[in-house]
Amino acid sequence: MNFLINTIVKEIGAQSFGVFDDFIVENISIDSRSMQNNSSTLFFTLRGQNHDAHNYIAQLIENGVSFFVVDHIPDVVKGKANFLVVENTTLALQKTAKYYRALFCFPTIGITGSNGKTIVKEWLNFLLSPDYSVVRSPRSYNSQVGVPLSVFGINENHDLGIFEAGISSKGEMSKLEAIIQPTIGVFTHIGTAHDDGFDTLEEKITEKMQLFKNCEVVVLQKNEVIEKYIHQPTFTWSFDDNSGAVFVEVLAQKNNSTSLLIHYNSNSFSITIPFQDTIAVENAMSCICTLLYLAIDENTIADRIQNLYEVEIRLQAKKGINDCMLIDDSYSSDYQSLKMALDFLEQQKFYQKKTIILSDIFQGGLPIEKLYEKVALAIQNNKIDRIIVIGETISKYLKDVSNLISFASTAEFLNRFNTESFQNETILIKGARSFNFDEIVVLLEEKKHETVLEINLDAISNNLNFYKSKIKPGTKIMVMVKAFGYGNGGYEIAKLLEHNKVDYLGVAFADEGIELRKAGIKLPIMVLNPENGSFNAMIAYDLEPEIYSITGLQAFLKLAQKKNIASYPIHLKLDTGMHRLGFESEALDELISLLKNNNFVQIKSVFSHLSASDDVAFVAFTQLQFERFRTYSEKIITALDIQPIRHILNTSGIFNYSEMQFEMVRLGIGLYGIGNSEIENKNLQNVSTLKSVISQIRTVPVGESIGYSRKFMVEKPMKIATIPIGYADGIRRAWGNEKGYVLIQNQKAKIVGNICMDMLMVDITNIDCTPSDEVIVFGKNPSVIDMAKQLETIPYEILTSVSQRVKRVFYR
Repeated sequence: MNFLINTIVKEIGAQSFGVFDDFIVENISIDSRSMQNNSSTLFFTLRGQNHDAHNYIAQLIENGVSFFVVDHIPDVVKGKANFLVVENTTLALQKTAKYYRALFCFPTIGITGSNGKTIVKEWLNFLLSPDYSVVRSPRSYNSQVGVPLSVFGINENHDLGIFEAGISSKGEMSKLEAIIQPTIGVFTHIGTAHDDGFDTLEEKITEKMQLFKNCEVVVLQKNEVIEKYIHQPTFTWSFDDNSGAVFVEVLAQKNNSTSLLIHYNSNSFSITIPFQDTIAVENAMSCICTLLYLAIDENTIADRIQNLYEVEIRLQAKKGINDCMLIDDSYSSDYQSLKMALDFLEQQKFYQKKTIILSDIFQGGLPIEKLYEKVALAIQNNKIDRIIVIGETISKYLKDVSNLISFASTAEFLNRFNTESFQNETILIKGARSFNFDEIVVLLEEKKHETVLEINLDAISNNLNFYKSKIKPGTKIMVMVKAFGYGNGGYEIAKLLEHNKVDYLGVAFADEGIELRKAGIKLPIMVLNPENGSFNAMIAYDLEPEIYSITGLQAFLKLAQKKNIASYPIHLKLDTGMHRLGFESEALDELISLLKNNNFVQIKSVFSHLSASDDVAFVAFTQLQFERFRTYSEKIITALDIQPIRHILNTSGIFNYSEMQFEMVRLGIGLYGIGNSEIENKNLQNVSTLKSVISQIRTVPVGESIGYSRKFMVEKPMKIATIPIGYADGIRRAWGNEKGYVLIQNQKAKIVGNICMDMLMVDITNIDCTPSDEVIVFGKNPSVIDMAKQLETIPYEILTSVSQRVKRVFYR
């Protein structure tokens, strides 16, 4: 991407401050944390409901960025960079993308629908890449911000664009249409996603159809309800109506494949899709019809379609062998997604040493020398310690890069490379599908059983931003990562929080904080339940203790004096009504006396804990706690003449009593997608999904029993699936005997019989499934909130009970 910045000043209606005459934009960015930001970057400081990028301009200037699009110039950076001031920076980003898109003239496929957009886009890219130089949306970049960023990936060598567009409310699609400028439309499916943004289904369909208003044709499954809202020519297909362009007959479904007979233009040809489920077949038909419209030969279509693959759009972080961390991106290799993967590597690196295993780069749309020049620069910007390249092309063009090891093929790498050379490092594995890098992932991944807890890092970021939106810009935020991040994973989440610039982390015990320090976390860490015997270790690892008693304070002061330490940060806990830990009002005079004229410690914060911030029935008591906290803390502040951080709000406190935020708030369970009211939960995203697989399926006759103690007797023939997860993995035994269920093929399968230590059994009599099929134990459905209600407990207990033997997989 190259254009003079002066060309967009008028387009975006900007007022300029600085020198812009010769600046060529080579990179557009909206993420202050990206290591790709440099002196050629034009940075758009977006302001959202939960964030404001203007706060990071000073840091970006230090990192070399000097050109910004802003809605105001913060005082601290005036005169220090070049600014284009606009009313709305998001709108300016969209207008810039619209201008940039108009510089290129080639056919573009615009895809929308409620489901299947990303799959159809990826499959069309695979199917059409032999015939075109394709530019496409990376991953699921289909939003008001994602679409503009996708368009900036176009260069002069592309001759086909494939972009997806998603909307959540009225008035959005026309903006995306102006940016994508599609000539061919593909409508995948209409469903319930984002229904909240529309009053009726018709309103939602009408809005989506705005993407196609200038298209020469729209490809879709024949549907009279939808077609009446389309005013362009259509290319329709159907399983039961031969009045459209394509009529489809299903010949057979077996061995995870579907054989179809396609009738088109008075001709018929057979085709085999390597999937059986209905949605996959429908998505494949959207692709087939698009290829037919583009006049791709029928034999070519049949040959390529049989090689379709499951689309994986997530970047995943997994534990590897020899204490390594793997970033699994083993299914695509193009320049745009490489930059994203490198940013994810930096964000999630478990160790300072970074290795990348990279295949030949495809679909760059650039001359090959220029493409690999950019690849080398991106790798160097991220300070990769060891670069392993696989493929003859990449080996040739990156041969002069330092720390490079090259192999001609994946097989050569697997045969020659010693896995023991991978030790205590973070490894990004990124390769085109044809290189079969999944074999490398299998080789380097730590082997554990097939039950996994998947943690959605995007959802964590969303939930963090939601609670940030409830507090004032200057208020600090402490996030609790105790109990192994509420069962989700301590270090990985702490790393994400450090990346998102939270102010403090909170852990329960010193050993949790020590593990975070050993893993490289540098944020301030407060230990909430420090034992006197752990003070030595806490000082060694720069951990800050909560002090809640006179004896604890005396012990710490004695140690500090012995070590000749000055101004060590401590946090005073006040008891305002929880009656668990903390200084009561009667102890304040003695506390003040011990601290007065004492330079061994620094009172970093004074805080308390709310007992019932989640329950509106106790508003009066919560207000009493606020009054006590204000009185107690002001007494300490006045007597010691200090200005500590004060904090009392927990997750529910942030949501229900944001006016009492003081200088800091503490976010706990809400980060992990669990609030204490329906309104709160509507704004949160599910973070944790516990998955397993079917080990075995059997038919059990009448009169037999299932499980220990014969708790479940079979009254009619049943199909039973055994799942390799039990109470040793954290599934409460009380969840068995038809009280609980799992999800298989999106259908409820009741748990029958007692839950065993390592297994449970479910009724799949009416579910079409096979061994190795995926099983959802909890996630969106059943949610941990639903499970907690049934089990008469709280979601905390369910999350923190998930055993450490269950592998955690982190993804974006």
